[in-house]
Amino acid sequence: MKRRAAALLLCFLLAFQLSLPPARAADRVYFTAVGSYVLPLSDNTMPFWSGGYVYIASSIFTGAGRESLGISQVFNNDQSRLVLYSGGRSLTYTLSENCALDNDGAAYYPGAIQRNGTVFVPANTVSRYFDLVYSVIEVEHGSMVWLRQPGYSVSDKLFADAAQYSMNSVYADYIRAKETAPTEGGAPGGTVRPTVPAEVQDPAAGLDGKRVALCLKAGSNASAMADALAAYNAGAAFFFTPEEMERQGGTLRRLLAQGQSVGILVDAGRPDRTVTEQLEEGNAALYRAACGKTRLAYLPGGGAQALQAAEEAGFRCLQPDLNRSGYALQNASGAQELIRRLASWQGDASVWLGDAAGPAGLRSFLTAAREAGGVCAAYREVGLG
Repeated sequence: MKRRAAALLLCFLLAFQLSLPPARAADRVYFTAVGSYVLPLSDNTMPFWSGGYVYIASSIFTGAGRESLGISQVFNNDQSRLVLYSGGRSLTYTLSENCALDNDGAAYYPGAIQRNGTVFVPANTVSRYFDLVYSVIEVEHGSMVWLRQPGYSVSDKLFADAAQYSMNSVYADYIRAKETAPTEGGAPGGTVRPTVPAEVQDPAAGLDGKRVALCLKAGSNASAMADALAAYNAGAAFFFTPEEMERQGGTLRRLLAQGQSVGILVDAGRPDRTVTEQLEEGNAALYRAACGKTRLAYLPGGGAQALQAAEEAGFRCLQPDLNRSGYALQNASGAQELIRRLASWQGDASVWLGDAAGPAGLRSFLTAAREAGGVCAAYREVGLG
């Protein structure tokens, strides 16, 4: 029933997304969506990146956000303490500490950040602890952080397309509020320049020494992709399903000899194989092909329980900074768009390309990245290496 209702709402949003005139252009902003709702846009509650984590305002766990996500929040200003709770479970953030504590006193890093009177929490920690799913999706006016309960059967791109009408609406309200806000001299109006948090402002003109970890779904073109990387002395991570590892033993040996990373791609929703079973099968196939094993895994769409199962089995799970699987990297145009997106990113970045990249697009990107001063390094079990 939940999936059907979500699908009906998405169809409704798609039908009306073109009825709102486009808002005037401004700097990039970050939207917040919970479940099927796009929340109002405000400088004080806009998500931001810090230390490699995306932070969301704790105020989203009220009203429609609380009903959709099933999480409530209480903030004690005197004690500078925020509590998020759901179904007898809780995370307690003390603003002076760089961690949160659960019911049993276990610590979860990083801690909360307070800005302009609003407390922000890391989306990663909250999602994993309360068994939510979150995505950072590129959209027309910037990016959108989308939190939801497991079970949504739509992709990030489909949701973003369906939510375009709502995003245009809240963006128009945001711009109007900027236009009517008092200027420095006390009069309304003036140039509209949204205030984006420092971590996402002032993108560099180029990659300027940034390290980029390209992560690919290994398919039939894996060998051709390896050719492109070798020509540029570049690194990447290839994720194989256990079945692909069985079929592509020669490609596995070549990638490892070339210094590329190899990981296991897991379908957390498979009814016939658990996460742990797929990881074991992948490593068994890798050992037969190359006498080695990996501890690198990717579970796209996997919830907190799936990630916990993989980590308890000793694996490091990729959680990419950018998910570009819905954007083709097949030519120079796609390469330039990815360069532009990375140039606006703060610091190094891991990028999940899935199977959306082709050899020609990868070569174009590697050429552009070199010219922009970027370094393509392989994502390894210890992180971006």
